[in-house]
Amino acid sequence: MSSLRSVLRHDLPASLVVFLIAIPLSLGIAAASGAPLFAGLLAAVVGGIVAGAISGAPLQVSGPAAGLTVIVAGTVLEFGWAGTVAIVAMAGAVQIGLGLSRLGRAALALSPAVVHGMLAGIGIVIVIGQVHVVLGGAALSSPLDNLRELPGQVLGHHDGSVAIGALTVAVLVLWPRLVKVSLLPAALIAVVAATVTATVAGLDLPRVALSEAPLTRMVLPRWPDAPVAEVLVAVVTIALVASVESLLSAVAVDKLHDGPRANLNRELVAQGTANLVSGALGGLPVTGVIVRSSANVAAGARTRVSTVLHGVWVAVFVLLFTDVIELIPLSALAAVLVVVGVRLVDLAHLRTFARHRELPVYLVTAGGVVFVDLMVGVALGIAVALVLTVYRLARCDVRCTGPGPGAGTGRWLVTVTGTLAFVTAGRLTRELGTVPPGQTVDVELRLDYLDHGAYEAIEDWRQTYERDGGAVRVHELHHGWLHRAVAGRLGDGKSTHVPRFLASWSQWQAAQTGQAGQAGRAGHADSAMANGIDEFQRSVAPLVRPHLADLAAKGQQPQQLFITCADSRVVPNLITASGPGDLFCVRNIGNIVPPHGAGDHSVGAAVEYAVDVLGVATITVCGHSGCGAVRALMAASAAEDAALGRWLRHAGAAGALPDTDCEKQHCLANIRRQLDHLRTYPSVERALAADRLRLVGMYFDLAEARVDVLDDGVVQSRS
Repeated sequence: MSSLRSVLRHDLPASLVVFLIAIPLSLGIAAASGAPLFAGLLAAVVGGIVAGAISGAPLQVSGPAAGLTVIVAGTVLEFGWAGTVAIVAMAGAVQIGLGLSRLGRAALALSPAVVHGMLAGIGIVIVIGQVHVVLGGAALSSPLDNLRELPGQVLGHHDGSVAIGALTVAVLVLWPRLVKVSLLPAALIAVVAATVTATVAGLDLPRVALSEAPLTRMVLPRWPDAPVAEVLVAVVTIALVASVESLLSAVAVDKLHDGPRANLNRELVAQGTANLVSGALGGLPVTGVIVRSSANVAAGARTRVSTVLHGVWVAVFVLLFTDVIELIPLSALAAVLVVVGVRLVDLAHLRTFARHRELPVYLVTAGGVVFVDLMVGVALGIAVALVLTVYRLARCDVRCTGPGPGAGTGRWLVTVTGTLAFVTAGRLTRELGTVPPGQTVDVELRLDYLDHGAYEAIEDWRQTYERDGGAVRVHELHHGWLHRAVAGRLGDGKSTHVPRFLASWSQWQAAQTGQAGQAGRAGHADSAMANGIDEFQRSVAPLVRPHLADLAAKGQQPQQLFITCADSRVVPNLITASGPGDLFCVRNIGNIVPPHGAGDHSVGAAVEYAVDVLGVATITVCGHSGCGAVRALMAASAAEDAALGRWLRHAGAAGALPDTDCEKQHCLANIRRQLDHLRTYPSVERALAADRLRLVGMYFDLAEARVDVLDDGVVQSRS
């Protein structure tokens, strides 16, 4: 009952909106395709009922589409209408096969620049052809012929056709701006206004012509009288273009609603079935159409019932109101198509593709469609896209920066960015050759890929340059291609690489020391600390300088006090993914907090400063596996009178050690003990009482790289 109520409330009104849009568009597309006008309405019925019933994208509306207008017009000229509908039916069978083969998403591998360039070219062809109809003439078979004849058509235009076309365009453009919310679509209002105006004014204009009994005049498919190869090309062309347009529309519709996502393979089967039926009955090819689909979603449709009902309403209208349809001037339908064609050339796409450096693909595809034919345009677009891809894959940027004129010897920086393959190794060597001899050279690699030929070029230059008295250090960021090359050259077979700022000095400097060992230049290597500082100054400081400057101006406002062990393997910023200004840290042996008044003032001062001055909201005590302090407590190996022994007494002051040999349990007990010690501080006690401070324990398992949080005594894994 609730589903019926939802259909009546949401899907039924939406179906009426889509039906009102479909009537003028279907007639206009049929006219532009050189097909019988009834074929466009028939395709709308089949697209709504057949495709809608089994669609993988329930809210997508299918029917005749402007994107296939140019292809269908050429097919009609070459094979006749009976042969064209046979080709449409066979294209539907191909689509069904593609869907059953689960190749739905494969069609989306086509570059968006090619797809939208194809649609833009089709839009231009539609505009060039339909302008002739608006001017009172007839569209010719070729875009170039239409362009050549356009000046003569303008001079000999029919005033009545131009007036009706201009009125239609004006309503199409102004209606959405004047009426923000309306169930009546602009295309319907424009065609109705044009029809009423032409009828009242008594204009003698070409109008829609339908037979009195359209069902008896359907043209059934007949095998085209043409070579099989030409027929197969036409079949594949319609199948692929219709599939791509339908799948792109389905993906776009998914972005308009929050319901289930489209099943693209099922959608392809649905579109193929609709084309098989439409072709068998003598209709135009069917695709998913974004204009009608977006209107369907905007009108509140919830299920596929809306799509199916819109097809039913089209069928009822065609059978019962043929006389009304025949009042529509052809120039009004042509004007609707002109606006549709203009909108296919989307300026937003031009800006997007220009920003992503894909504008040449878009322009070549569109130009090929307009000036040659659709398949040639698409093929040219794909070729340009492949050429640009290969160019980008083989492209790198090399910049050499010296110490400045008159500086004599000094440090040079060579930055290599992008993809470094053997084809660009010669250019890299030429750029490196511009560095004067006897300098200290930093080679910074910011690479997406490094092949062996390019690696050898860098290594050969480095060895030659150092033999001549220079010094070279190679620094690598990002993916560690050089590290892998060195590992392979040393024969250890290791290809793993830890990112620079997550690794220890020994790891990220491994490539450099490996090279040094091979070249016998270990004496040239700086200390690890010096290399780390140099790396910070070169790569990190420029990135963090604005943030640090802001912190320097505002002062520190850390979110918590973090008390942890001095163990070199525990890195607070690493395990908490924190940065400058986040943590106020205290590190000591065993992450110990001596009780208040125990004689130690260092940790106590930090606690009081963090709570009373900085106003931290959390104090975290972090222990870890393999803690030397805990092991010393378990083994009772620290001398009582030694500094370590006196310090570790704070770890056991709150009670006896756990009666267990489990090291982790001792670590957890030590963390809880230090949390108890924190509560002995008056500043902590006051903050806890005021509910402005929280105490948290944390255990870091080194071997597993896993963090467990002890919140209210309960271990909560963060692995």
